[in-house]
Amino acid sequence: MPYKLAIFDMDGTLSDSFPWFLSVINAVADKHKFQRVTKDRVEDMRSVGANELIRMLGVARWRIPLIARDMRKMKAEQIDRIALFPGVDRMFDELKARGVTIAVVSSDTEDNVRAVLDQLEDQVSYFACAAGLFGKTAKFQRILDLTGISVDDTLSIGDEIRDIEAAREAGVDFGAVSWGYTSAAALNARAPTFMFSRMDDVTVALTSPRG
Repeated sequence: MPYKLAIFDMDGTLSDSFPWFLSVINAVADKHKFQRVTKDRVEDMRSVGANELIRMLGVARWRIPLIARDMRKMKAEQIDRIALFPGVDRMFDELKARGVTIAVVSSDTEDNVRAVLDQLEDQVSYFACAAGLFGKTAKFQRILDLTGISVDDTLSIGDEIRDIEAAREAGVDFGAVSWGYTSAAALNARAPTFMFSRMDDVTVALTSPRG
C-alpha cells in the first residue's frame, strides 16, 4: 500500500532557505556570542548533526531559544528572499490527487511557513510549527494524533540529521533529501528509508505500492 500521510520539514526540504541562513548567521553570531561562519567551514557544518554544530560554533545552550526567536523574526522581515524549491507545486498536486494527506512540521513559525508556501498553503492539511531544536518528535506525534493515521502509513521527509532522529523516535519511516542543509553523504550514513535526489522521487516513494 502507498503511504497515507506525508510529514514535510520546511527549511531545506520545501523551501530554499540555506542561502538566506548563510547571509544572516554572522550577524546572529555577533549578537549571541558564538563563532562566525566562514566559507571554508560551511561544508563541515553540513556534515554534522545539531549537537555537533552547537559544539563546533561554541553556542551556549541557554541562548538557543533566543537565537531561534531572533532568526524567526529576521526571516519574517525578509520572507520575500525565500522561495520554494522547483517542483513543490507539482508534487503537492500529485499527492493530493492520490489522496495523500500533507502535513508540515517546522522549527519556524506557522506564519513564516504559510507565507513561503503562498498559494500552496491550502494543500497542507496540518501544521505543527515552532518546534524546538530537538522538539520535532512531539510535533510528529501531534500530527499522528490529529490525523489518526498509523505510523506504518506515514513518511517523514526532511534534510537534517535531527529530522531522521525525530522520525525514528516517533516510529515513522524517513526520506532524506539531498538538496537541503545537511550533505547527502551525512544523511545517507544514517540509513534513511529513502534517499531522494529529485523532488519527483518523493512523489514516487509516497504513492507507489510498498513491498
